[in-house]
Amino acid sequence: MPHTFDDHGTADAPAPDVPRPAPERRTRTVGDPDHDRLPGIGEPGYVRLVDAPSDRVRRPQDLVAITLCLLGIGVILLLTVFAHATTVGVQQDVQGFSRLLGRILLFPVAILESIVILVVPLAVVVDLSVRRLGRQLVESLTAAGVSLVLALLAYVLLETLSSDELRSGLSIIQGGVATLSLPAFVAAISGLLTGSGPRTRRRTVGWSWNLLWVTIIVFLITAQVSLPGVAIMLLVGRIGGLGVRYVSGVRSERAHGAELVDGVRRAGFDPLSIVRVRDLTDAPDDVERSVSPQGTVSEPQPIPRSGPWWSGSAVGTVVGTPDASSFDPSALALLRSADHRVYALTTADRDRLDVVVLDGERQVLGFLTRAWRSLRMRGLEGRSAISLRSVAERAALLMHAARAAGVRTPELLGVAESADSMLLVQEHAAGTVSLRDLECEALTDEVLHECWRQLLRAHSVGLAHRSLTADVVLVAQTDGEPQVWLTGWENGDIASSTLARRMDLTQMLTLLALRVGPERALASAGELVDDALIESLGPLLQTVALPRSTREEIRSSKSPVLNELRTEIAQRLPEANLEPERLVRFGARTIITVTLTLVAVIVVVTKLNFQQITEAVATANPWWALVCFAAGTITWLGAALGFLAFSPVRIGVWRATLTQAASSYVALAAPAGIGSAALNLRLLTRRGVSGALAGATVALVQVSQVVVTVVLLAVLAVVSGDRGLLRALPSAPVLVAVGILGVLIAAVMLVPQLRRWILAKVEPLWAQTWPRLSSVFSDPKRLLVALLGNSILTLGLVFAFDAALRAFGQSVSLIDVAVIYLIGNTVGAAAPTPGGVGAIELVLAGSLTATASVPAGIAATVVMLFRFMTYWVRIPIGWVAMHHLQKKGDL
Repeated sequence: MPHTFDDHGTADAPAPDVPRPAPERRTRTVGDPDHDRLPGIGEPGYVRLVDAPSDRVRRPQDLVAITLCLLGIGVILLLTVFAHATTVGVQQDVQGFSRLLGRILLFPVAILESIVILVVPLAVVVDLSVRRLGRQLVESLTAAGVSLVLALLAYVLLETLSSDELRSGLSIIQGGVATLSLPAFVAAISGLLTGSGPRTRRRTVGWSWNLLWVTIIVFLITAQVSLPGVAIMLLVGRIGGLGVRYVSGVRSERAHGAELVDGVRRAGFDPLSIVRVRDLTDAPDDVERSVSPQGTVSEPQPIPRSGPWWSGSAVGTVVGTPDASSFDPSALALLRSADHRVYALTTADRDRLDVVVLDGERQVLGFLTRAWRSLRMRGLEGRSAISLRSVAERAALLMHAARAAGVRTPELLGVAESADSMLLVQEHAAGTVSLRDLECEALTDEVLHECWRQLLRAHSVGLAHRSLTADVVLVAQTDGEPQVWLTGWENGDIASSTLARRMDLTQMLTLLALRVGPERALASAGELVDDALIESLGPLLQTVALPRSTREEIRSSKSPVLNELRTEIAQRLPEANLEPERLVRFGARTIITVTLTLVAVIVVVTKLNFQQITEAVATANPWWALVCFAAGTITWLGAALGFLAFSPVRIGVWRATLTQAASSYVALAAPAGIGSAALNLRLLTRRGVSGALAGATVALVQVSQVVVTVVLLAVLAVVSGDRGLLRALPSAPVLVAVGILGVLIAAVMLVPQLRRWILAKVEPLWAQTWPRLSSVFSDPKRLLVALLGNSILTLGLVFAFDAALRAFGQSVSLIDVAVIYLIGNTVGAAAPTPGGVGAIELVLAGSLTATASVPAGIAATVVMLFRFMTYWVRIPIGWVAMHHLQKKGDL
């Protein structure tokens, strides 16, 4: 029953039910054009249905299954390398038993292999042919072929690119010789059965899977295949079958036709017509059909189109069925607000209702999306609901809770399950227009106030919407008074957190600011929201806190609306803290870091000789590990001295050293070299240094470190008497690279527009830098301090790397150690990962093996020790230094 609302936003008692006259129904007669097109329409119990049934759909869960299979193959390869020794021992222990069992089971094994290779495919083909499922037969055979090709490709890659340990783990012993065991027929059969459909649907497929498993077990017992190899082939077959199935699509199990009509009836409604709601930009091949009371569906009839398909006779040929109003702005907003099917429903006693259909095959993707956002975002709890029924029940609960709280939202009238779909029958928000479609002139102050009033009413009982977009906020005018509806509650929270409600307010503020400007939007909020809450919105004005459709609006409008809102809040509340709050637990940089680290681990581990590493670790000298840590720690002092030499203000050595220590903690989230520069800049600006001068100072510090590093390389070459890797310089490739770089620089400077652009960028920096540089040159003491500090910084890390080598008994010339380290550190600084994780390890380990002839296993162990002592161990120390400096107000 509809509710009325007073000026304070509270709900009055429900209005008494007023009997509605049943819509007029027309009885068709022979000769009526509509009678010939839709048999039975107009007779009791018949339903007019306008829809485009989806015979085949692409299921997102197939993509998820393919991803899991790929991850499973990676895990098997890693376990095969790690468990190499165990696998060889087990093979040797059962070798005699497997020979004896092989003689006993020789005939049964041969029969099983023949059945699996010949009889199983034949049985599946015959079964599909008898059922006249020609398309599925072609898909199954295609899946088998694709799986076989993938299996052969996997064999070639593992045979040519894998390490000896990996090949040994995938091999079996035949005649005393190790043979790579990757049974391609297992992949082909697995792909065939996967493409044939679920085993629960066809008995032939179920028995074939059982027979395949029995054959694999017998083959394993008789040592004719390796366990990792057959597992990889099973997964390869699944990947081929699932891939073909996703590309071709599978038969839809959604509620369509008679099942859809039956679901509406079980929800408690007697439908006259059900019409699919489409976006105005769509032009689908919808058809008209009639559904009899017994569930018989008539032949589909094309809809005559004299104009746009959603208007005129296309949907209004029968009195009492939805006409063009079925596709009013309210229905289109409901369609856009959620990725579900929407139908316009007309019954004998209701002029218009909306039916939202949730389909089962889309719930896996929805669950993963919600889980990922909850995992990535702070303050958003995870969702355990993955089943279709659980999702529908949660949506129903949120809609009832919002309406009970007095929020103006469509009433949920019925819920039903039909086939692989859930139907939600709800009230139609007649006469409403979404914010997306509403003219900006219609957004009066009263409408803005009503938007905030409805949202705050939900917040007052602990509800949070979590997905406020321009399509879920509807506006209507009733008797001259504006009404605002909030729809789309399925993503909301009950007993929500404070952060979730703050994000709601941020989303509403941004929506309104995009339409009426930041000033009016903030003013309308200020009349109902207290200043403390408005201040808390400033740190949340980030694109990550907004729904996707709102982010797209901001990009398309090219308006810096978030920055303008921060400016308005700062003007309204000058003392407000608008520092952005960290809403994301991890971003793209973290994902790249983890991915590169995993790749580095896989590449290194699959090529390691663990026996060699074990011997090296057993004989390692732990004192050199302590020297590695001490040499790495002293670099803090060196970086501090280099920074103090160029600082325009007086800063104590202890405070500067703590700042460099704190950069070790910042390196956990910033690329190599960026963290220390950012903290140095922050320290100078907190001391009152202008931004330009502070930037010039930090730039001088960075340049001085590069210059001192190059000079130290030359000095080391002279002192050591052996240029080591520098002997190859200048080589022809290096000279060519230098020449190409020089030509590119000259070409850029010859273009007037580029030259002016570069000069415009460089001149202000040079104007700030030159006075600092000249003042340093005029003070020999500063130059000596800078030289000393940068030398300590570079040599400390070089000596730490050398100490890590000596810990494992490796002797490499100091100049080679310096060159290898500096190359690795340069690559790490260029890598877009925090602290150069992944890139530095790969380059250092590869350089030690390629140029210093250090065994791969020992090189990897040396690099792990070096990075542990100079990166990972220093992070907690940097955290303590950071908090101390923040407490003192220095950062």
